[in-house]
Amino acid sequence: MRYELYYWASIQGRGEFVRLALEEAGASYVDVARVADGEARMVALLGSVAVRYPPFAPPFLKAGRLVIGQTANILQFLGPRHGLVPQDQAGQLWTNELQLTIADFVAEIHETHHPVAASLYYEDQKKEARRRAADFLKNRAPKFLGYFERVLSRNARGDRYLVGAKLSYADLSMFQIMAGLSYAFPRAMARSARHYRRLFALHGRVQERPRIAAYLASARRIPFNNEGIFRHYPELDVAEPQSS
Repeated sequence: MRYELYYWASIQGRGEFVRLALEEAGASYVDVARVADGEARMVALLGSVAVRYPPFAPPFLKAGRLVIGQTANILQFLGPRHGLVPQDQAGQLWTNELQLTIADFVAEIHETHHPVAASLYYEDQKKEARRRAADFLKNRAPKFLGYFERVLSRNARGDRYLVGAKLSYADLSMFQIMAGLSYAFPRAMARSARHYRRLFALHGRVQERPRIAAYLASARRIPFNNEGIFRHYPELDVAEPQSS
């Protein structure tokens, strides 16, 4: 099957979590918005009455006749099909739970630069963003990073991956979290590396996987920029995440 991924053409955003899974799986897919008239096709499909279960917003995935929205939902669909999740129900539920927690984390990361409203420019809420980012780095980031560090440490199959002994889509998503945070808050993340050794090691491990390495070196990987979830504003990179 050749998948069609629908997401915005110029940002990694939430679509990147799906791209990483498709790339690691070696799946055949087209990033629709990045081809001619792709974004127009995406917008048209969002409003189409022919779609029985219309998604709220990108990203969404077209797989045959299925149209699947929401990042965690898409990954829950792809995981069993491409060996990116354990075969047992408990393992699949646990992987999805971790992915949903990552989604909560992503929302809080976005709010460090858009704490008032997504419809406003960053420049219209810089004062509030400074306050929100300081609290995020002092309190919220350590809470999430500390949790995932503990998940790695308590994995009965070793601390190489979040779920069992093999890579899952949750590991790919955590790689993206660590890469994105290191782009957005390089000073804070560099200072916190000793607290989250397992998470940084996981990032390196995923980065070295042949298909992921090839993807990261290709034009298919959109560079981080200040239009997506992870944005680097030096004035926000002021505090150090501490181990929770």
